[in-house]
Amino acid sequence: MTDRDDIEFHWRASQLTRAIATCSGVALAAAVIGTRWELIAFAAPLLGVLCSISWQRPVPTIRVHAEPESQRCFEDEQARLTVWATEEAGTGEASAVELTVPDVEGMQFDVVESDARQAKTVAASAQRWGRYVIPARVDVIARGGLLAGTATVDTAEVIVFPLTPPQSTPIPPAELLDRLGAHLTRHLGPGVEYADIRPFVPGDQLRAVNWPVSARRRQLHVTQRLTDRAADVVVLIDAYRQPAGPATEATERVVRGAAQVVQTALRHSDRAGIVALGDNRPRWLGADIGQRQFYRVLDTVLGAGDRFENTTGTLAPGAAVPSGAIVIAFSTLLDTEFALALIDLRKRGHIVVAVDILGGLPFEGEKDPLVEQLWALQRSAMYRDMATIGVDIVSWQADRSLEQSMDLLPDRRRRVRARARG
Repeated sequence: MTDRDDIEFHWRASQLTRAIATCSGVALAAAVIGTRWELIAFAAPLLGVLCSISWQRPVPTIRVHAEPESQRCFEDEQARLTVWATEEAGTGEASAVELTVPDVEGMQFDVVESDARQAKTVAASAQRWGRYVIPARVDVIARGGLLAGTATVDTAEVIVFPLTPPQSTPIPPAELLDRLGAHLTRHLGPGVEYADIRPFVPGDQLRAVNWPVSARRRQLHVTQRLTDRAADVVVLIDAYRQPAGPATEATERVVRGAAQVVQTALRHSDRAGIVALGDNRPRWLGADIGQRQFYRVLDTVLGAGDRFENTTGTLAPGAAVPSGAIVIAFSTLLDTEFALALIDLRKRGHIVVAVDILGGLPFEGEKDPLVEQLWALQRSAMYRDMATIGVDIVSWQADRSLEQSMDLLPDRRRRVRARARG
């Protein structure tokens, strides 16, 4: 529960005060102009009421509470929170306190329960992911109704997570870690997929003996199987400032793509982590497994909570990317520093795949066909140069799903074997 007592009110004359001042002013003016002294006797009590503001009790101290202080939900889900206001004992008494929850851009409020005018229970929902601060407006009438105060204070925060499609995103072919997982490899070991049959040697387990084959060949034979291994997947997101227009609009898919990749990795018992590089609080979260890790990653992406680690510089910290990890980056590829971070990760020996979320020109307005062709040539040249270094880039168009785009990933292991045979 949050408790906000550092509220700064904007005090002004209430409607009652303005009405009294108007009446007394009109009476005094009529008394002077019409030389009617009885109007002065009428205005005197009104002036006394106005003068009493200075010697009345001090303005009251109002506290605003909210429960819960922070809440998490997914898009289109409702998050309930209660906001109420109280008066601190020992201060001036307020004649009226009214609390309202103003509108927040991108979020809808439905008042579920209202207790008089000092408490509101609202159901908040948003159609787009992000961090939403819930404000509360407090209107107070004090000092016998002569003063009116208004203040707006941030009371709670609703963190909206993006919805991710159920489809699994493939990881680039790579030599996986020697750890039990769900990715089928060509290595022999514990598993369920058939690989080969060979003669029995001392040390083989009896449960691996293929009895039908052994009976036919009159010698013990065992069945070899392909083993399943796990991977370490680290998502790198581009949090640098983007030019206004299509580049800024495309950044929404950064969060959705990162969530889908992490969800797929954790579903296959892989370890997943995230690194956010940019101008605003570079941060990272170490690779881990489990459902809780999915929510930790989303908190890190949105910069919520305190479970992540802050960093400095433009390169991914060594502790954030374990040895042998597969790095999948989401970026518009417009910032040179982010491209250098990808190259640095490739030099460390990681498999690096960059997902280009910018589908076309980063400019707004009418586009000349020649400019579009030059832009396409420049991007294809960048793709080629990065692939020469070892960083593969796939284009994620707005009309395609992420898993369809990542199905086009090249198999670098085949290139290595082909060069070895040549």
